[in-house]
Amino acid sequence: MTFVVADGCVNCKHTDCVEVCPVDCFYEGPNFLVIHPDECIDCALCEPECPEDAIFAEDELPAGQEVYLELNAELADVWPNITEQKASLPDADAWSGKSDKLQYLAR
Repeated sequence: MTFVVADGCVNCKHTDCVEVCPVDCFYEGPNFLVIHPDECIDCALCEPECPEDAIFAEDELPAGQEVYLELNAELADVWPNITEQKASLPDADAWSGKSDKLQYLAR
């Protein structure tokens, strides 16, 4: 099992989760983070750190967000690894709590 970054992260990209990851399995895109499924050790340390509640165990993904399982695997292979916390996106507060953000995911 792996953890998955889902819809809530799009256009927010808080990196609190990155700071606690013991295996550096997060990868960074323009407005979203992903977890590499082959590197995640299922420690669950990242899940409570996400201010957007956007990280889920793969078997607990909310209905309608299953596409993020595939997206995390796909994008982790092309985006650069991130190992240190950074500032969230400048307009993260405006996007916080919004749903159905897949259309805004920048590759």
